[in-house]
Amino acid sequence: MKLNTTKIEGLYVIDSDCYKDNRGWFMETYNKEKYEELGLSTVFVQDNLSYSKQKGTIRGLHYQLAPYSQAKLVRCIKGRIVDVAVDIRKGSPTYGKWTATELSEENMRTVYIPQGFAHGFITLTDEVEFMYKCDNFYNKESEKTIRYDDSDINIDWEYLLEGNTPVLSDKDKDAPSFKDAENNFIYKDNC
Repeated sequence: MKLNTTKIEGLYVIDSDCYKDNRGWFMETYNKEKYEELGLSTVFVQDNLSYSKQKGTIRGLHYQLAPYSQAKLVRCIKGRIVDVAVDIRKGSPTYGKWTATELSEENMRTVYIPQGFAHGFITLTDEVEFMYKCDNFYNKESEKTIRYDDSDINIDWEYLLEGNTPVLSDKDKDAPSFKDAENNFIYKDNC
């Protein structure tokens, strides 16, 4: 298992060992002991699976307010996506900055997103299945969104959409701007 750093502190891309033979392949998608050896001691309590039927579907940017905030371990198990995480920890040197990582059933990569980030993704294929682990339970009252196309965050979705209109939920269409979104995250030096 290999932990790859990103330009944002606390956000990692993980490559798991994959064992292939004539039958196919096997890999551990999560192993508590191995993650702790990598310095990730997050205890996950909930697994989620989403399905998006159409290429160009954007989900996000989503997060839950503290104390219900969620660290996530995300991967694409069918199809291909670009996963986006935005640092919304006030006082962070990368506040408002984002990273994008392509995840697919072929590359088998995983992204670790700590608490204090908004998260979203765009599907690059039809028939996408996206799986993620969370370290806190879903809490409807603390669930928040930020507009996917917010000009202050400035995520470049357009090149991924290839001129097409994104498929969005009503919640994501009506999401507030980054400036107007409710946010109670404060940056801590050793996240």
